[in-house]
Amino acid sequence: MSELHKNFIGGEWVTGAKATRNVNPSNTNDVVGEYAQADTAQTLAAIAAAKAAAPGWSRSTPQERHDALKKISDEILSRREELGELLAREEGKTRPEGIGEVARAGQIFDFFAGEALRLTGEKVASVRPGIDVEMTREAVGVVGIIAPWNFPIAIPAWKIAPALCYGNAVVFKPADLVPGSAHALSEIIARSGLPAGVFNLTMGRGSVVGEALLNSRDVDAITFTGSVSTGRKVAGACVARMAKFQLEMGGKNPLVVLDDADLKTSVEAAVNGAFFSTGQRCTASSRLIVTEGIHNRFVDAMAERMKGLVIGDACKAGTHIGPVVDQNQLDQDLSYIKIGRDEGAKLVEGGELVNRETPGFYLSPALFTEASNSMRISREEIFGPVASVIRVKNYDEALAVANDTEFGLASGICTTSLKYASHFKRNSESGMVMVNLPTAGVDYHVPFGGRKASSYGPREQGRYAAEFYTTVKTAYTLP
Repeated sequence: MSELHKNFIGGEWVTGAKATRNVNPSNTNDVVGEYAQADTAQTLAAIAAAKAAAPGWSRSTPQERHDALKKISDEILSRREELGELLAREEGKTRPEGIGEVARAGQIFDFFAGEALRLTGEKVASVRPGIDVEMTREAVGVVGIIAPWNFPIAIPAWKIAPALCYGNAVVFKPADLVPGSAHALSEIIARSGLPAGVFNLTMGRGSVVGEALLNSRDVDAITFTGSVSTGRKVAGACVARMAKFQLEMGGKNPLVVLDDADLKTSVEAAVNGAFFSTGQRCTASSRLIVTEGIHNRFVDAMAERMKGLVIGDACKAGTHIGPVVDQNQLDQDLSYIKIGRDEGAKLVEGGELVNRETPGFYLSPALFTEASNSMRISREEIFGPVASVIRVKNYDEALAVANDTEFGLASGICTTSLKYASHFKRNSESGMVMVNLPTAGVDYHVPFGGRKASSYGPREQGRYAAEFYTTVKTAYTLP
């Protein structure tokens, strides 16, 4: 039996009601570790600890908050290779991708360490003589954080860092599937000098820990990243008790390729956006919308490029595509590949199970052609290495097809035309637009978020994070 990794509640490491095994998707014989599972009582204890600590932390000095966040950042960055290896081992993205994600988490904490020193307000003249008017931002209170499995350290970082920066107390529920990176991050946070109760880790099932967070009147705000169906449940629970909430959900992101596009640039953007991180990104470009003049050359070049991708153990050097995260996700990917064939799309490359030295959830990236935007593979988020090519006549049709989706997270266009690039940036119905770049891959210091069913509430990351993690107070004074 390996060491039990405990929950962190009220400044103490606490054994859970039960434990779960964290299994390596590259080698299912490899157990990453045993992780405690909190029950309802422990989650409520974490909420109570956060509530007790929140007033004091909200009145801490900017320097105190800066120093704690900077200490967290420094340790993350100094251990990026070790933590990147852990991330790759438990989630399945390649080791270089894992190291990059860890570095991003460290950079996020560093950014918000600086923001703690830059929080400002406003003072304006009143319309009434002799009265001062001030607008300031204050902490919301207790923030419940519900994070997904596909970015197990970066997404928690971009939620926890601003929450702490602006003076909130945190109860963090990581994805049950990948607790290792979250626990390692929590150990670092626990060493940063935060007062007891300001940060709490409650690992466990969404039906237990998540439900307790959603229904507690002592949780002032919930930030959630995950599926649309669960996001709607989060919204309903928060509205019922008038809590603040922020949702980041699915995507069915288009990458438009026009006749004038550079072929190599387009193929690299499509392969990276659709298949890297095993396609398990909400920003993945799963709809490749290609105009007639370049369509056949693009498909041929894509298929050739995909043949050179190395699918294998996420921790091994030279691997381009790691395994799918678990059996359930693999079954879902295979199901959609069958759906695509049944709908009449043509599978031109990949989509097959792959055997390697160790048992794992290996799937070769799948590329469909002859797809239409009405097919399920073009409408529903698969969340795996599956992309469909949709042929269109011209730019106008490409834009219409790109916008014809319930989602609106990211979109991209490959073109050498400034006219079309500018028009697409203005008229694409998405929160983030890429030109001659993959739809996946964003900076840590600028807003992240989408439109329609992809997102609800204020943006994440960058200075825009203050909109969610603070509340505005207007104060009038007659001197």
